Amino acid sequence: MSFIKHYGTPRHSGRYPWGSGDNSEQRNKSFLGYVKKLQDEGISEVDIAAGMGMKTTDLRTRKSIAKSELRAAASAEALRYKEKGMSNIAIGKRMGINESSVRSLLDPAIQLRSDIAVSTAKMLREIIDKKGLIDVGAGVETHLGISKPKLNTAISLLQEEGYGLHYVEVQQLGTGKNTTIKVLSPPKTEYKEVFKNRYNIKPVDDFASSHDGGKSFYGLDPIKSVSSDSISIRYKEDGGSDKDGVIELRRGVSDLNLGNQKYAQVRIGVDGTHFLKGMAIYSDNMPKGIDIIYNSNKPKITPKMSVFKEMKDDPDNPFGSVIKRDGQRGALNIVNEEGDWQTWSRNLSSQVLSKQSPALAKKQLDLDHGLRVEDLDEISSLTNPVVKKALLKSFSDDADSAAVHLKAAALPRQSIKILLPIPSMKENEIYAPSFNNGESVVLIRHPHGGIFEIPELRVNNKNPEANKIMKNAIDAVGIHPKVAEKLSGADFDGDTVLVIPNRDKLIHTAPTLKALKNFNTKEAYPPYDGMTTIDGGKYDAKTGKVEYEKRANPAPKQMKMGDVSNLITDMTIKGATTDEIARAVKHSMVVIDSEKHHLNYKQSAIDNGIAALKKKYQGGERSGASTLISRASSEQRVDFRIEGKKILNPKTGKIRRVYIDPKTGKKLFEQTGESFVNAKGKTVTKTTVSTKMAEIDDALKLSSGTKIESIYAEYANSLKSLANKARKLMIETPNLVYSPSAKETYATEVASLKAKLNVAYRNKPHERQAQLLANKIVSAKKQANPDLDKSDLKKIKGQALEEARVRSGAKKQNIEITDKEWAAIQLGAISNNALSQIIANADIDKIKTRATPRTAYKMTDAKVARAKAMFSAGYTSAEIAGALGVSATSIQESIK
Repeated sequence: MSFIKHYGTPRHSGRYPWGSGDNSEQRNKSFLGYVKKLQDEGISEVDIAAGMGMKTTDLRTRKSIAKSELRAAASAEALRYKEKGMSNIAIGKRMGINESSVRSLLDPAIQLRSDIAVSTAKMLREIIDKKGLIDVGAGVETHLGISKPKLNTAISLLQEEGYGLHYVEVQQLGTGKNTTIKVLSPPKTEYKEVFKNRYNIKPVDDFASSHDGGKSFYGLDPIKSVSSDSISIRYKEDGGSDKDGVIELRRGVSDLNLGNQKYAQVRIGVDGTHFLKGMAIYSDNMPKGIDIIYNSNKPKITPKMSVFKEMKDDPDNPFGSVIKRDGQRGALNIVNEEGDWQTWSRNLSSQVLSKQSPALAKKQLDLDHGLRVEDLDEISSLTNPVVKKALLKSFSDDADSAAVHLKAAALPRQSIKILLPIPSMKENEIYAPSFNNGESVVLIRHPHGGIFEIPELRVNNKNPEANKIMKNAIDAVGIHPKVAEKLSGADFDGDTVLVIPNRDKLIHTAPTLKALKNFNTKEAYPPYDGMTTIDGGKYDAKTGKVEYEKRANPAPKQMKMGDVSNLITDMTIKGATTDEIARAVKHSMVVIDSEKHHLNYKQSAIDNGIAALKKKYQGGERSGASTLISRASSEQRVDFRIEGKKILNPKTGKIRRVYIDPKTGKKLFEQTGESFVNAKGKTVTKTTVSTKMAEIDDALKLSSGTKIESIYAEYANSLKSLANKARKLMIETPNLVYSPSAKETYATEVASLKAKLNVAYRNKPHERQAQLLANKIVSAKKQANPDLDKSDLKKIKGQALEEARVRSGAKKQNIEITDKEWAAIQLGAISNNALSQIIANADIDKIKTRATPRTAYKMTDAKVARAKAMFSAGYTSAEIAGALGVSATSIQESIK
């Protein structure tokens, strides 16, 4: 029995599929005709694409390709007739078009514009043949001088020829998130091959440098060393302990020039094999023939070269420290210098406040929460919906992060300062030029064991020695060396402290614990021959050195320090005795010094009964964090997931990805179910790293039930609620209404904004190349040093990214918006998408200022109440004005 079967497919014209015709011209005409017919019938582009089994962007690209191919065919036909001697009119009659259309087809300039996609595809083909894998992601079109749709069309043309398009993720070393790179590859190149060679993905042009003129990975020039003969050691017996870590420099030596700075944290190479680490200052009391005095707490029996640190076996990073870009000045390699420390975060960590009174913790947490509520209210009043959405997203992300890290508002005038020794200071005094002479301040070092490690000092800014060394210092303070002993063993090679005025005795202090007085970690727990050190090496008593072998599970100091720090926090919160706290603090001091001095940290753990303390206060000898304060930011692994959830729309029957729950404002995720085969051949579920606080809805579930924990839980829950509220507002905010007439009226401003955005977009390929290069550097370093701990790896990542950005020319340029351009934006002359991109590449604070109604700058009742509360807590008018976003005059008038 015979029958006729209907030949129907999603991508078809009538009953036949696309591509079933004899030539491309026929196919393209049929395709474009079919699409036009549907549009004439009132069917939307979105529905047409869905009906043809493709995305809207795919439909537009296919239309563009079809038009380009038809135009190319028509141009070729017109040219053939022209070559036969036919006039333009005759050609038009033959082709069924008018004479002007013929001229257009034959016009080389117009033909070139029409064939941009084809010529771009040809250019990309040539680049791939030369470079292999190339980056064709966002911003590349600006380097090619074409539109994004034209670039996408060119890519699609190459895909039809068999070229591959892949999306490869690499870690953003600055944020820890991932950057997705859109990669065009030669034909028959599989994804696994692209991923394997991801560090060889090249830009379409040659803006990225392939070398650095002989410098190291990190762009460092060869280290310039000084001779050990020019260095004098001031040993322990001669007072070196009082200034341990201070490097005194002779003035006028070109290779040891601090410039206009009074102090800097430096590394100085010695004899090409060793280096000095510490705080460099000038001295006017130098022995003849000596350019450097190095202060050390080591005894005189220590050989001179053993006082110095050995350079690491790494020519790119011999000091193991991040050197500032352009920080190599002669023999000085600058890590930080005067002015750098004042930019550091000044918030109060939970490690500090949890050891203080619950009342103070609540006061500062409430203040932080109140300021965030004010901020959200202000954002909610913004008049521009696109700006409003951007700020709401930023606010919600920040609130989520704050709920994990639990940092409270800073106390009045508190700041971070670098420590310098001034032996002539009294033990109860401090030289602190940025504080009032005679006022009382407390010093807090992070981490600290308890309030018995917080000294309270009186400011004396008249000390002659201090004024000679560091007069008007921006971010340094001078103390008597014995004060450093109370600061949990601080020294002067770059240690910092939080300095807080304490007029009202808000910060509680206590005398040093008797058990900690004169406790010397090196004398109490020296190493023995063959001992396993904290970083996984073997100690050789004959040489005093450590030999390393690759270990499967090295025990880095940071992990052990975090463990004992959490123990001390949990013990303090749960009311441990002074004796118990002293035992834990002793062990923490040993752990801190164990990597540097190869101490017997295991015996310290036994002698101080750490296992018993963990069992009593953390629930088990091997247990970890047991209170909300220590648990909040601790790691929690969850099954690998992606943002957003696919949801079926019952009305349309279509599936779309939703990122925020419209009812609750919570972020939505979807588990991928991915797995992999580990080294043991076992299939395991792929996971990703999160934190305990981020993964829990109610922070109280992390609490052990103490009062201070309940205060922090309430704070964390309130921030989570604010974050959800902000996200809910974000999805409820309508788009900005686009106005074609405003676009025409403000054509000059629209063109200017697009030009500025174009400049900003040009940085995107540079930044991706920087991330690729930085990841390549870090990968090489990890292969050469498999046992790198987190601290060293963090430094390497920072150095690698900074240098990679310089090499690739990556530098973000914020878009500056003029008054007329803002007027154009407000009237809808810019599309929502374009404005979102402009905001993403502008100074968000300036954008917020422009978008905020003038009435928001007035002192509302809520602002007045907040100002009075802050004023009574000791904040200055300037500090309150900065926090509330109003003038100092407004504050002064409101608190009368």
